[in-house]
Amino acid sequence: MPVLRRLLAVTAIGATLAVTGCVSSGGGSDPAPAADGTDWSTVTSAEAGGGFDALVAAAQAEGTLNVIALPPDWANYAEMISTFEQTYGITVESANPEGSSQDEINAVQQLGTQERAPDVLDLGQSFALGNVDLFAPYQVQTWDTIPEGNKDADGAWVNDYGGFVSIGCNTSLVANCPQTFGDLAKPEYAGQVALNGDPTASASAFAGVWAAALANGGSLDDITPGLEFFGGLADSGNLLLVDPTPATIESGQTPIVLDWDYLNLTQAEQVAASFEWRVAVPSDGLFAQYYAQAINANAPHPAAARLWQEFLYSDVGQNIWLGGKARPVRLTEMTDSGTADAALVSVLPPVSGEPTYPTQEQTDAANAVVAQNWASATS
Repeated sequence: MPVLRRLLAVTAIGATLAVTGCVSSGGGSDPAPAADGTDWSTVTSAEAGGGFDALVAAAQAEGTLNVIALPPDWANYAEMISTFEQTYGITVESANPEGSSQDEINAVQQLGTQERAPDVLDLGQSFALGNVDLFAPYQVQTWDTIPEGNKDADGAWVNDYGGFVSIGCNTSLVANCPQTFGDLAKPEYAGQVALNGDPTASASAFAGVWAAALANGGSLDDITPGLEFFGGLADSGNLLLVDPTPATIESGQTPIVLDWDYLNLTQAEQVAASFEWRVAVPSDGLFAQYYAQAINANAPHPAAARLWQEFLYSDVGQNIWLGGKARPVRLTEMTDSGTADAALVSVLPPVSGEPTYPTQEQTDAANAVVAQNWASATS
């Protein structure tokens, strides 16, 4: 299932992120400089390469952009790709659309400078943090409107879109839909609360445990209260040890589901003809996660790669992600400036407060605690 594949890529639970081995050239060659002599493979901003028009001209001369692991039905990527192609007349070659973040890193390492190597990457955060040496630093024109906590200082990676842990609820089966983690412990929700998968293997479920920790006195350094919370739900009978799917939601088997808000919102659209699937972001356990963009340092089409980044972080690109129910990284600034599509924003559940984001070290430590204790906590 594409959703599960991408969720597993977010935190790479149990995965080893160290880069091993050598990058093979595979018989390829370095990209040729642009007609004006600019070597776009080393350019760190459009201005440094002679301006945005020069970047467009160089990208159009290359004519192709190689992307990887972008499912067309994920975060509105079908529209993103087609709009880019139509806007600039550049062909997008999409490889392994159902692939994972690890598949992307493998492709970069194994294909080296070959013409079919990926130009750009869309990675789970931990993969971005763990492979910076493979990326080319670049700062898009909207760089200053991207929050400091959502980008590498040099532009090796930049968060692009993401969402919050949310509570989805079938209003035809649940009289009073829960709004917070505290609500989930109420006796009225006996046998109704499902976490999207096993948190030792699913990043969305893992995020749910971390959000529960934040709601119960924990922190990014202490996920144990989240384990204790779900242990309590298991003891009370509220927790359903069923992996929710569209089928279980439509049948009513899982009337309350903890999942990313953009996935719960997509679910709401799918079942709208039958019942209301109401979505809330719990204020007592605010936890968000973003994916990250990066440019392959050995991109065979370096100008097109940089133009793609410019497009993604433009108002147009950010609104396309918004159309996929995902929250683009510039959403707050665009909402304040009036450039975010108000109709698309209105669909998103409201969020109270500002999230903080775990470091790689905090993520690794939390993963270890959950892996060791989840089964016993919920048995």
